[in-house]
Amino acid sequence: MRNDPASTLSEVIAQMMVHQLNAVHVGFPCRVISFDEVTCKADVQPLVRTSDGEPAMIQGVPALGHRFKVNEIEQVYRPALKSGDTVYVVCADREIKNALNGQVASVDTERRHDVNDAVIVGVFGCSL
Repeated sequence: MRNDPASTLSEVIAQMMVHQLNAVHVGFPCRVISFDEVTCKADVQPLVRTSDGEPAMIQGVPALGHRFKVNEIEQVYRPALKSGDTVYVVCADREIKNALNGQVASVDTERRHDVNDAVIVGVFGCSL
């Protein structure tokens, strides 16, 4: 029995693509394990299983706040997350740590869509 080289190459490329796509993180639901109100950062547990084991906890994920102007009065809303809340987490296109001070910054790594650059963008209604 002879292997078709084109078919074998096609299979290898398909497996490589699946492997690379599995390494890209965009957005997913998580459970809040703990939340620090001072730093507005949470430790979260992803709720979508992508392998046989439990998903690894992500530590120190910043949570977005909001600033609104209502009737010309500015109001700032800080996150108030609780252990057990279900939140939606988004992974930034590039590393964010150097830009969190509000200044244009260069990245230190080549990370893209990595869980180390996750941000909590909201709370699902089931937790409100």
